Order: sequence, then structure tokens, then C-alpha cells
Amino acid sequence: MVSLDAQFMLKLLIILLIGLVCESTGVVLLKKGINRIGDVNGYTLAEIFRVVKSGLTSQQIWLGIFFEALFFIGLLILLAKSDISFLWPLTGLSFVFATISAMWFLGEQVSALRWVGVALIVLGAGFISYSEHSKEKLPPLAPPPAFTDK
Repeated sequence: MVSLDAQFMLKLLIILLIGLVCESTGVVLLKKGINRIGDVNGYTLAEIFRVVKSGLTSQQIWLGIFFEALFFIGLLILLAKSDISFLWPLTGLSFVFATISAMWFLGEQVSALRWVGVALIVLGAGFISYSEHSKEKLPPLAPPPAFTDK
């Protein structure tokens, strides 16, 4: 039988994985959208206006923003339920998802050195996950005494 802590952790990890898929999807869609807009030719007011106007009318950019927002909502849920020192490093797994997504959906070439970096990120996330399981469980704090008006 799975303990309550293990079930809770499994739910958090599922939310995290769904969030990371949304985040990677968002990044790929944003990249595709910005590629359609074309090169940014300087930082003049007219060029910034052109890029913003094109971005506001790009379906891929809006979808990318939508998926990034879903990731953000999942992140807020996770932050409410877990330690930031545990959660935030695990969001580094988004680099893994983004690298694989860039290969599959954008046709990017990933060098062996980049894969070593991805492997180190996975290793680091594994250490962080392990540290959560081996963390000393402290008893819950007693609630503060109620104030009474005398």
C-alpha cells in the first residue's frame, strides 16, 4: 500500500510533469511564432511596433502564451503545496523537455556537449528529489494560543 506522503508526492510530480509539457509546448510555439514574424532589424520604435503588432496577431504566439500560462498556474499550485527548495530546482527539467521538443518539432541539432548538460540537469533534479525523501520529518507545529479579550 502506498503511504499518504508517497501519494501526495506522486500528485505533485504529475502536476509538475504536466506543467513542464505545457511549458515546453509554449516555448516551441513562441519560437515558431517569432520565426514567422521574421528578423528583428534593430531597436527603432517602428521596428518594435512592427514586431509587437505581428506578435499580437500571431496565433502561434497566443497559443504559446496560453501554454506558458497553464505552466504558471500549475507552478502556483505546486508552490502552495511544496517547499520552494524542492520544487524550483525540479523546474529545471524544463530544459530537458525543451531540448527534446526543439529536436522533434523545430528540427534543431543538439550536440553531445549539450546532451551532457541535459544529463547533469537530470542528475541534479534526481539529487533534489532524493533529498526530499530523506529529509527529516519534523512534527507539525502547535497552533498559537487563541487571543481572548478580558
